[in-house]
Amino acid sequence: MKMTRDGDAFIARLTPRQVSAMYEALSYLSDRGCGDTELTLLVGTGREAVDALMKRLAGRHTESRDFRFTMGELHMVLSALTAAPTMFTGREGAFLEEPFNIRLGFYRENFDALACAVVRAAAEA
Repeated sequence: MKMTRDGDAFIARLTPRQVSAMYEALSYLSDRGCGDTELTLLVGTGREAVDALMKRLAGRHTESRDFRFTMGELHMVLSALTAAPTMFTGREGAFLEEPFNIRLGFYRENFDALACAVVRAAAEA
């Protein structure tokens, strides 16, 4: 992933799969029926901001393209990518890969790698 700075914003060149993973992570957390307090604890902001970012990420993307993010939006994406997997644990606390993959359409490793790439790209920008 490559990011550049534009003032206080970050311009990220994202592949369709990266956009989809970000959208699915935010969508899953938003759709869980949790209140604004829980959502804010999970991603650092309330439903209105989450919905606005999801709207920008929504749709069928077929080519890589640039997305403009604020620092808060990058934090929201990073938090969603790291928080969503924690919702898929069994009684013993073990991660449940199959339900995660079925619901989100990705493996956890994809979310982990994307989260790391977001941090690395922002730091380098």
